[in-house]
Amino acid sequence: MLVPVPPMLRDRLDGFDPASAAPTKDAATIAVVRDGDEGLEAFLMRRNSGMAFAPGMYVFPGGGVQEDDDEPLTWVGPPPEVWAERFSCTPELARRLVVAAVRETFEETGVLLAGPDADSIVDDTTDMDQARDDLEEKRYSFAHFLAERGLVLRTDLLGAWAHWITPAFEPRRYDTRFFVAALPKGQQIDSVSLEADHSLWAPLSTVLKHVDAGDAAMLPPTAVTCRELAPLSADSVLPASAERRIWPIEPRPVQADGQWWLDVNREEEI
Repeated sequence: MLVPVPPMLRDRLDGFDPASAAPTKDAATIAVVRDGDEGLEAFLMRRNSGMAFAPGMYVFPGGGVQEDDDEPLTWVGPPPEVWAERFSCTPELARRLVVAAVRETFEETGVLLAGPDADSIVDDTTDMDQARDDLEEKRYSFAHFLAERGLVLRTDLLGAWAHWITPAFEPRRYDTRFFVAALPKGQQIDSVSLEADHSLWAPLSTVLKHVDAGDAAMLPPTAVTCRELAPLSADSVLPASAERRIWPIEPRPVQADGQWWLDVNREEEI
């Protein structure tokens, strides 16, 4: 499948030398969804124009894996070995990816996929702003935060969705695993990270029309994921994720009819 190269990336293709490609950093993101009047909605944040990576782009919450994401914590739901099989990586990396995805989403939005035990979940996080700040400023680890609150990580609330690698011509590159999760009942998003200058619950059918018209900017991984999720309901997202085969996708630039495109075929299709 070919998708247009976003305008802000086109100048990076001129004279690009593949030998100069930057190394990738492991990262994780979660498409948090809910049902709305116009169908499935996802929470999207527009990255601040001053950000080094993807400024002005609408993205899901997420970020890079940190060293302390491997600290011991109480975990219920599918174990690291299951996630490793889904994402074709080691259990050690899979564990860090799951923790990073949940931690970053909590830091950036307040959505917390954790609870007192395997059968319950936090229903209100609006009093946890200081903890979110402490995590973002790396004053303590996510494991420390959960232990302090007597919470366990609920990996059963997550689904594995996709694996995207930033194109070689980008100066900052990420090896990102995409997760999906429904907004937990009772939780709400009342503030977001300063990395974003705008955020919203976007009906996917509507936001994709804006992207196609050029009124909103998304990198291909976000846009493709939104298109894949759009026909679903919040209740069907996790069952749908369990049926997916996940392969690395690294968009490759190609020229056709004098225009730059990104080939986003999955690895098994190439």
